[in-house]
Amino acid sequence: MKILIIHGPNLNMLGKREPGTYGNATLEDINRSLRNLGEELDAHVDIMQSNNEATLIDAIHGALDKRIDGIVINPGAYTHTSIALRDALLSVNLPFIEVHISNTFARESFRHKSYLSDVAAGVIIGLGPVGYLFGMRALAQMLQVRHIAQASEGIGEKPAALTE
Repeated sequence: MKILIIHGPNLNMLGKREPGTYGNATLEDINRSLRNLGEELDAHVDIMQSNNEATLIDAIHGALDKRIDGIVINPGAYTHTSIALRDALLSVNLPFIEVHISNTFARESFRHKSYLSDVAAGVIIGLGPVGYLFGMRALAQMLQVRHIAQASEGIGEKPAALTE
């Protein structure tokens, strides 16, 4: 199983930026936890961060070439502004979990709208950095269930060569 973790704008400043809102964990702390969880789940974890919307879109598009099975994304402020990220996620047709460290509903009203939530497989908001781990566990579980369902659909079917 291959999972892509995408960190959006300003998340490179975790540990320095507004610790009352985002906590003291750095992005590297979060990434280390995600890599450790990946080992536990027997999943390959590809992690990237960018402050550039185009780079995030390119990473999403590139997920197909890398044979990524699903995405965990914290789109940062692009959550509330980027139809382009939404379109990119829809274009690759991969399940994704939207994650936010802070409770966006307890913040400014412009942060209450997400352009991604209604097309996400799930959304985790306000649980701090551990939300990434919950998101990755949930995605891994969804992918396992999907794999089992796809495998069971083929049980009992005759190979095409035998039905012709």
